Amino acid sequence: MKVAVVGATGMVGSVMLKVLAERNFPITELLLVASERSVGKKMTYKGKEYSVIGLETAVAEKPEIAIFSAGGDTSLEWAPKFAEVGTTVIDNSSAWRMNPNNKLIVPEINANELTAEDKIIANPNCSTIQLVMALAPLHKEFGIKRAIVSTYQSITGTGVKAVEQLENEEKGIKGEMAYPYPIYRNAIPHCDVFEDNGYTKEEMKLTNETMKILNDDSVALTATAVRIPVVGGHSESVNLEFDKEFNTSEIRKVLSQTPGVKVQDNTDTNTYPMPAYAEGKNEVFVGRIRRDLTQKNSLNMWIVADNLRKGAATNAVQIGEYLIANGLV
Repeated sequence: MKVAVVGATGMVGSVMLKVLAERNFPITELLLVASERSVGKKMTYKGKEYSVIGLETAVAEKPEIAIFSAGGDTSLEWAPKFAEVGTTVIDNSSAWRMNPNNKLIVPEINANELTAEDKIIANPNCSTIQLVMALAPLHKEFGIKRAIVSTYQSITGTGVKAVEQLENEEKGIKGEMAYPYPIYRNAIPHCDVFEDNGYTKEEMKLTNETMKILNDDSVALTATAVRIPVVGGHSESVNLEFDKEFNTSEIRKVLSQTPGVKVQDNTDTNTYPMPAYAEGKNEVFVGRIRRDLTQKNSLNMWIVADNLRKGAATNAVQIGEYLIANGLV
């Protein structure tokens, strides 16, 4: 299996290589691809040194799978060129997610929608992935009428510049700003750009992508996305209103039986999900499961995941694994 990792030198790209190695992805030839300024850079994968190549060179190599994590503009330009030579593209950007002709896939939920004809497959937004991992099984069982989501998102979702900003501010060093305000000892209710409706792009991604993955536009979802000075992962406070009555033991049972979800929910021992514990792990962690005492058939819960792993790299690699296992590439 000839595999290209496009954006290999970036933050998600480096995690992608870790996940590919950890899961023993069946690679016979690896192409590490980046922008022209990184061509020739040396990188190591499983103890072997590779030279970074450019996009044109990578297309000419006709890999079976190309995993993109290089930004929307790069994906819009280059994903079709890979697809034209027979490559199946798994794209981490927002470029193709809401295109009706492209599948938006979380393998545990809707990988069965994929066919050999799907040559550009969209990987959802990081905060969407962890949300739907918990919502999908509950929607199937109880029917979600409405969801109110507040996110507490890691700076790693912004990228290396944001990590550098936090580190500089912690040390009292003036440097380049990834955000319009200091992030150290702060919370910024502003993820991505503001749209005309007053919501940010991140908040609308949560709304629109969730409905597409659940294949149900009747789910009323509203979101507020906040950036916090944390490295380990994204957290989400979620309030759900169901069509059906439930008890919390049923909720825990459904989530515990969902592949890729781990319930951490014991207030007697102060057991609940936190980014510090989620960092470096591939599961989605759910806790603080409790009935909303103010509203009929309603529930509160807390969801945490490593946004660079299940929120990006791991989900993309799992899509690749599904394609191979089912003879779709």
